[in-house]
Amino acid sequence: MKFQEQQTNISNSHDYLKIGTARDIKDAKEKRIFRLFEMLPGAIAWGTLISVVMLSWLEPSLVSIFIIFFVFYWLFRTIYFSFLLRAGYKKMKEQKKVDWIKKIEKIQTIPAELQTTVKNWGDIFHLIVLPMYEEPYEIVRDTFQSLLNSDYPKNKMIVVLAIEERAEKEVEKTAEKIRKEFGNSFFKFLITKHPKNIKGEIAGKGSNETWAIKETKKLIIDNIKIPYKNIIVSSLDIDSVIFPKYFSCVTYHYLTAAKPTRTSYQPLPLFINNIWDVPSLSRIFSFSSTFWHTMNQERPEKLITFSSHSMSFKALYEVGFRQTNVVSDDSRIFWQCFLKYDGDYRTQPLYYPISMDANIAKNFWRTMKNIYKQQRRWAYGVIDIPYFLFGFLKNKKIPLRKKIPIGIELIEGHWSWACASLMIFSLGWLPLILGGSEFSQTVLSYNLPKITAQILTISMSGLIISAWPSILLLPRKPEKTSKYKYLIVALGWLLFPICAIIFTAFPALDAQTRLMFGKYMGFWPTEKVRK
Repeated sequence: MKFQEQQTNISNSHDYLKIGTARDIKDAKEKRIFRLFEMLPGAIAWGTLISVVMLSWLEPSLVSIFIIFFVFYWLFRTIYFSFLLRAGYKKMKEQKKVDWIKKIEKIQTIPAELQTTVKNWGDIFHLIVLPMYEEPYEIVRDTFQSLLNSDYPKNKMIVVLAIEERAEKEVEKTAEKIRKEFGNSFFKFLITKHPKNIKGEIAGKGSNETWAIKETKKLIIDNIKIPYKNIIVSSLDIDSVIFPKYFSCVTYHYLTAAKPTRTSYQPLPLFINNIWDVPSLSRIFSFSSTFWHTMNQERPEKLITFSSHSMSFKALYEVGFRQTNVVSDDSRIFWQCFLKYDGDYRTQPLYYPISMDANIAKNFWRTMKNIYKQQRRWAYGVIDIPYFLFGFLKNKKIPLRKKIPIGIELIEGHWSWACASLMIFSLGWLPLILGGSEFSQTVLSYNLPKITAQILTISMSGLIISAWPSILLLPRKPEKTSKYKYLIVALGWLLFPICAIIFTAFPALDAQTRLMFGKYMGFWPTEKVRK
């Protein structure tokens, strides 16, 4: 009863934190405002693309000048990101070598907010939540084996395997096999079953995980009275293979952070578990995602949570747990905390890796379809834009110096996701087609394709830079794999232009268009296959 009362108070004081979409808002005026914010990203993207086509017809010279400046901008942006990638990769190599347990033992001063409950690092517990749908036993077992292989004391780990009632019965058999093999290996082990058809929920990772954490709180945490500040929650995808020092790395950063309970801890996602088995297009996406998140770690002031990450149980409880009515729960939990704590919340880059599966299905075309769906689901994180814009209106305590940069970064990021590659690969010739005979006689029309081609060729040379770290990140090659596979991995980057349009811009534009028209998406679980 006490828990229910506290939850009600939290909800009443910050009602807007629980908004999933405009349909969750009762007040007509606020609902219209939120809907306008939902329409904004798609309107900007489509407005950009339509304007580009119209202006290529009406003002071809103006568009030609614009595209020259734009591709130059993209060239410098590529160079800048290549430096970030190199710096992030170097730090990751260094972080993997660190003995984090030794560093923890040398900590002299514990942060002030932890001193009442934490006497030494042995007081820190890790709550590890693994939401599962219909993944095969082999994948789940690899994840649990990696937990067992970690260097953090197992008697300080609470591990929860969160299964779905709506899944096939085979999942329960898998869970029981895991219980028999690993159930006695940790301080506590719990299997939870998320009920289906809960009103107001979107069936998916976020709702499953929230159910599991609430059950763990009731059955374990409150029962044995573990202080909430002493618990680090790690939200992990079920295919996450933990590198051996991950939990000690997180613990060190938690015990040395200025505000540990107001910080999320973001590792580097490496999609390499099955990288030798996937098609080249899937491999390119896997490395592209890894590189993007590696570069983002070099910009901590703009970093938000993605996929597998860790945070304080205290913050998770105070914010009312993860939302159960959204698809992009991994990034949404950051925005919930950012608004709850009036902007006094940040994401700490760890530079320490966690590996997951690259996208692969039972055949090539199904894999391509799944890549598109996965990219669209990730791009549907655009729904965070109306959420934080509305939150910025409601929360007057967050200073503009924090609102404006982080807001612009996210809006520009989703705009680029949907529009940049389409503009880069079309504007070099669009004015020539639509500009008419008068424009075709100009010097500018003659030089436009040459200039853009030269600049893009230089920009594409960045793919060579990307090919090298992609080879360095590869796990050990299976014995039966041809030695020429390394060459295939490198040459696969030549497919990047196709990927950038068909499997990046199109799914992003798809997601933004659905949101613009109020065609809200549900959660699509990525199919997991191991060969």
